[in-house]
Amino acid sequence: MNQELAIKIVKKLIEMYPDAKCSLDFKTPFEMLVAVCLSAQCTDDRVNQVTPKLFKVYDSPEDFANCDIKKLEELIHSCGFYKNKAKNLKSAGEKIVKDFDGKVPQTIEELITIPGVGRKSANVIMLEAFNNPQGIAVDTHARRLANRIGFSKESDPIKVEKDLCKLIPREYWKDINHIFIWHGRKTCSSQKPKCDICLIKDSCKNYIS
Repeated sequence: MNQELAIKIVKKLIEMYPDAKCSLDFKTPFEMLVAVCLSAQCTDDRVNQVTPKLFKVYDSPEDFANCDIKKLEELIHSCGFYKNKAKNLKSAGEKIVKDFDGKVPQTIEELITIPGVGRKSANVIMLEAFNNPQGIAVDTHARRLANRIGFSKESDPIKVEKDLCKLIPREYWKDINHIFIWHGRKTCSSQKPKCDICLIKDSCKNYIS
């Protein structure tokens, strides 16, 4: 696919979802980091139900570094994989306090050194917390859409991201993170894509084939 067609598709998706935005609730960069970590294999709605109570008890890197791990597990239990997530969040608090003076770092390279934060999460944090996207977050929706539409033939998220970043100009990176998720949830689902109502179907490799 050439860049001209890629931009045309992105603009159409923006037209489909003019209100697309992050669905995780947060007030600070650290709250964003916690929410993203909790969202792994869990719905954003569930995370948004859990975080208000959580942040009343623990709301800073110092709080998480010094938390009672059992209490933390209890607070995030309904998000699934709570033992591993609690361990990572406590370690994340310790790492940020020790190595980053208690502040969430503002580079991808530093973010991915924090327990529980992979490249996808780091991309989300850079966009949502710092309004400074350094790449494109590739979750299950982004990977599926990139393959279906024809943006990438790769399955590895890092390779998919590289293809997307080469094809889509940086000025659209803020939008693409959001519209991929919205399009994947609302229209191009994994099992039953609603091609009949999709504005980009005539440019979609999967639909054309």
